[in-house]
Amino acid sequence: MTRHVLVPMDGSDPARAALEHALEWVPADRLTVVFAVDDLEADYGSVVSGDDEPDFFADVHEIADEYDRSVETTVAEGSGVADAILEYATESDVDAIVMGSEGKAGVSRMLLGSVAEAVTRRAEIPVTIVP
Repeated sequence: MTRHVLVPMDGSDPARAALEHALEWVPADRLTVVFAVDDLEADYGSVVSGDDEPDFFADVHEIADEYDRSVETTVAEGSGVADAILEYATESDVDAIVMGSEGKAGVSRMLLGSVAEAVTRRAEIPVTIVP
């Protein structure tokens, strides 16, 4: 059984599909949903400030309730979104990552197909990509 699973979330449909996949199919003692941001992202201040969580974290908890599971939520920042995800995974003793294949487009993007690819290539733990 996987002990700690990480699901990067940006509020996009693929990210939500990854969360639902993890909740339904991945047995884990802990499931953490992380909103990863590039600390150099121009829109960072408008996305999250201080200890505030993104609005979609309320939706994350509602989805988890539908599966009768609990999730932890957190915000991680790094020198890039993929770096933030990988650093959090390493520092938090994560056993597996489940993530969407691509995220939001345009200025509000947080996860991209290229981020999923970078995480998959560089992770030292299993990564499941959900379309």
